[in-house]
Amino acid sequence: MILLPAIDLMGGQVVRLRQGKATEKTVYSNDPAAFAKKWVDEGGDFLHIVDLDAAFTGVSQNLEAVRAITAAAGVPCELGGGMRNEAAIAAAFEAGVARVVIGTRAAESVDFVAAMAAKFGGERIAVGIDARNGEVSVKGWTEASGVRAEDLAKQVEAAGAGTIIYTDIATDGMLEGPNFAEMEHLLGVLKCQLIASGGVSCAQDVVRLNQMQGLYGVIIGKALYDQKIDLPALVKDLRKS
Repeated sequence: MILLPAIDLMGGQVVRLRQGKATEKTVYSNDPAAFAKKWVDEGGDFLHIVDLDAAFTGVSQNLEAVRAITAAAGVPCELGGGMRNEAAIAAAFEAGVARVVIGTRAAESVDFVAAMAAKFGGERIAVGIDARNGEVSVKGWTEASGVRAEDLAKQVEAAGAGTIIYTDIATDGMLEGPNFAEMEHLLGVLKCQLIASGGVSCAQDVVRLNQMQGLYGVIIGKALYDQKIDLPALVKDLRKS
């Protein structure tokens, strides 16, 4: 299982939001590239970048910061937020990311996912499924879609997406632990790469996820920023197991 430290960008700064609310923002740094290098030096395998401005408005305002991160990181990066048309996806790849994460647009159009997977390659296309009580939320978690998370996951996998990132909104940024039961369920119905996101509170949460057969990766955000997890120590523990 790979570890994906999260870097959330808003106005060029590294921030974290509590349960995805822009009104509950903590700023951690004005130097995203330095944060990227820190997480890689400490053992991150892949960086998960989110353009929060684009997630809320549909317009990217952080590509300069993304370019700085991909140039400094030395490991692959993925970018989500505002991936709602081909031009935005092409711009993300031009900025150096290895994979894009389609969220809102995937819930609106599985055909769009199929077209982007056909054009860029399924291994470069991930779908972010952000769910509350099993229902997909869209547009920066501000709207409920009426679509069941499991149904969308099966549809985008069939459309060619190589990776699904599942975020349980109720746990995100709360440091209360991931939704283990839902991850186990999705692993039982999907064949593509599955990444767990949201709620990781301590090293033990990651160890437990690592024991789930077939889980491709886990995104770690607030627990790293609030120093609840010592990344080098966690990497060492996982290599033992």
